[in-house]
Amino acid sequence: MKIPFAPPYIDQNVIDEVLDTLNSGWITSGPKVKELENEICKLTGCAASVCVNSWTSGAILMLKWFGVKEGDEVIIPAYTYSATALSVLHCGATPVMVDIEDDFTIDPVKVKAAITNKTKIIMPVDIAGWPCNYEALISIIEDNDIKKMFVASSEKQEKLGRILLISDAAHSIGAKYHNKSAASICDITILSFHAVKNVTTAEGGCVCINLPVQFNALDEYQYLKLYTLNGQSKDAFTKSKLGGWKYDILFQGLKINMPDLNAAIGLAQIRIYDNKLLVSRKEMALKYCAAFEKYSWFIKPPLQDSTRESSYHLFPLRIDSISESQRDHIIDEITKKDIAVNVHFIPMPMMSLFKSLGFKMEDYPNSYKQYACEISLPIYPQLTAEQIRYIVNAVIEAVENQFALSNK
Repeated sequence: MKIPFAPPYIDQNVIDEVLDTLNSGWITSGPKVKELENEICKLTGCAASVCVNSWTSGAILMLKWFGVKEGDEVIIPAYTYSATALSVLHCGATPVMVDIEDDFTIDPVKVKAAITNKTKIIMPVDIAGWPCNYEALISIIEDNDIKKMFVASSEKQEKLGRILLISDAAHSIGAKYHNKSAASICDITILSFHAVKNVTTAEGGCVCINLPVQFNALDEYQYLKLYTLNGQSKDAFTKSKLGGWKYDILFQGLKINMPDLNAAIGLAQIRIYDNKLLVSRKEMALKYCAAFEKYSWFIKPPLQDSTRESSYHLFPLRIDSISESQRDHIIDEITKKDIAVNVHFIPMPMMSLFKSLGFKMEDYPNSYKQYACEISLPIYPQLTAEQIRYIVNAVIEAVENQFALSNK
């Protein structure tokens, strides 16, 4: 039995939606992207959403929108995919890494300690689909002493008057916070629609706007849409209309728009997301928990509590009291049975680029601790009950064999 890690969900509805786009004769940004943006607003409760060609592009867009530049600082967790930090570096700013808590999310205490008068943005990450402690983070950015430290250097910064809170929600579309969409909590939430995500557009992302009342969501939406198309006054769809050829370049924008062909894939998926795809992921996560909970080595991943509920994007299995090398050996044994697993994530201070920038893994002990014992198991709607049993049995055998070897 061969089990891939995270194949995209492609059913006949997805195929039909893509064919409809191809048959329309319009494949770049147009009506399908607008439909997808509307569906995202309905799902998340956000005031407006702007689809882009990747999460990374969305992050760069919003850092530039806020006027982040060289000399500025953006606080991020050390435990995340590199794009979180790379988006900061692409804007010439400095990523300030802090450690995480045991639930994989950024530590608010360490966030507060890292704030300086150069801090412009805090960008926490919802690892595996589990929302961060946003109440704690919001209380930090709204603290009067913290606000006094904030030095505005752009029009948007002056207007906000405090640190901007951006949620890296690449994993967490559909997650809940106090029974609301977690995507509606922060000033800005950025989703990913990469091929392995809960909803995919092959490649893509979306900026969800939840800015305070001094900002007009529609005005910001229109401005950001221009920004994604090189600062051009008309999009290609509008230009294609009779007599619509004339346009202007209003400012130095980016070229990061999402095409309709991509949006069509996500559009078909998002329509069944809450009632089908997300439900299936939750069922599978609970099956894993039921199978592993009798083993003392099983550390249950955060899935639901009185405040939060995951999007079940990953099943981050953690194994108590093992080393990184033992974890790697367990992965090898599982892989021998044709089961693709993964690790989320290799902390950024372990990467060559970030080492060269002066980051040291020993400064982030909990990030390393969680990484060293984590194995991400397959979890997606197409998995059958038989495949889940096969995965569970392979994991148990590999872990038990490893403990037996270490006890010799």
